[in-house]
Amino acid sequence: MRLGVLDVGSNTVHLLVMDAHQGARPLPAFSHKEELRLTEHLVDGDRLSEEGAARLGAFVREAARIAEDKGVEDLVAFATSAVRDAVNGEDVLAQIKADTRVDIQVLSGDDEARLTFLAVRRWFGWSSGRLLVTDIGGGSLEIASGVDEEPDVAVSLPLGAGRLTRDWFTADPPDPEEVRALRRHVRTEIARTVGAVARYGRPDHAVATSKTFRQLARIAGAASSSEGPYVKRTLTHEDLVEWTARLATMPAARRAELPGVSAGRAAQLLAGAVVADAAMDLFELPVLEICPWALREGVILRRLDGLPMGRPPLADQ
Repeated sequence: MRLGVLDVGSNTVHLLVMDAHQGARPLPAFSHKEELRLTEHLVDGDRLSEEGAARLGAFVREAARIAEDKGVEDLVAFATSAVRDAVNGEDVLAQIKADTRVDIQVLSGDDEARLTFLAVRRWFGWSSGRLLVTDIGGGSLEIASGVDEEPDVAVSLPLGAGRLTRDWFTADPPDPEEVRALRRHVRTEIARTVGAVARYGRPDHAVATSKTFRQLARIAGAASSSEGPYVKRTLTHEDLVEWTARLATMPAARRAELPGVSAGRAAQLLAGAVVADAAMDLFELPVLEICPWALREGVILRRLDGLPMGRPPLADQ
C-alpha cells in the first residue's frame, strides 16, 4: 500500500510518501517539506502565533493535495513538541481538521521516544542487543533504552535545540556566560534521568537519530547523505567536545558554511551540541552510531504492524 506520513515537527513540517507492506522495508516514494520552525512562532506564554498557525494550515492543505495526487491510501498525521506545548495547539489542530479533514494527532514525549526506539530496533535488528537511543528535536530530547521493540524506559525532556536557542541565547554568537548557563541547565536536567535509564544496564549499542545528530556527525567527518543510508556514520564524544567549543565562537552564518549544516538550522546547532555533549558524557557514551531511521519511520512501522496479516500482492498482479 502507499502510505503518507505528515510529521508536524518543531523545526520541519514533512510529508513523506512511502510504499510499504507488512514484513518489508518501507521505500520512500516522495518527500515534501518546509522548515516552518514552529518553536520560533511560540509567543505570549507558549501560544502558537497567528502567523505560525496560518503557515501550518497552508502546508497541511498543500500536503493533503499532494497526498491525493500521489495516490496515498492512508495518511497518518502527527505533531510533536511545538504543538504539544502550545496552549492553543488543540484549537489550531481542530481548525486545520475542519478546513482540510486532516486529523493531526499529538504525540506525547514518551510516544516519540518509544516510536523512535522501534525504528532504531528494526534498523539494527536483534543482534544489536540492548540499545540506548537519543534523539534531539527542535523542542525536546528523547532517550530510550531496551532489549525488545518496546523500550524498558523512555524519557522526554524539554531540551530541544530550537527551544533552548530561543530561551537561552540573546546574541549571535552567544555570550560565553550564556553558553555556560545553558550547559549547567542541560546537565542538571539530563542527570536526573541517568539513574532511571542506567538501572537496566549498559547498552550494547548506543545510537543517535535526528537532524541535529546527523549534522554534528557530518561536521566531525562522517560521510555525507549523498553516499546513501547504509554507510556507517558515527560521532565520537572527543570530536563533539572539540566542535562544541568551536561552534560557540561562530555566528550562525559561519556555521551554515559547514558541511551538511542547513541555513535554517545553523542558529540552533550550538544548543544541540551542548545537549549531545551532556548526554554522551553523563551516560558515558564514547561513540554514537547515527541511525537514518527515526520517528517518522517508527510511526510507519507501527501503522503497518496494525494491518491485517496476509501475503503482499505479487509485482505482476
